[in-house]
Amino acid sequence: MTLAPSLINLDTLAAGKSGTVVHVAPTMGDSGEGADLARRLMELGFVPGEKIRMLKRGMPGGEPLAIKVGNATFALRRYEAALVAVQPE
Repeated sequence: MTLAPSLINLDTLAAGKSGTVVHVAPTMGDSGEGADLARRLMELGFVPGEKIRMLKRGMPGGEPLAIKVGNATFALRRYEAALVAVQPE
């Protein structure tokens, strides 16, 4: 019996953990702004198959999120990171 891999949204990945981007998609019922944001995230390097690492969460409230993609580091808001589905390692 094979278990399907568990996907999580990037905003729930713990600090110090790594994963692989599976897909980037706007949230359901989004008015189009989410599609633009998803496209922008893909332009920045959040593409399927790319390795990512959650470096740190800001305080207070856990924002922004410091995320390493390839050789670049980005600061994302939680709602932005929630558009990225990842397979944790």
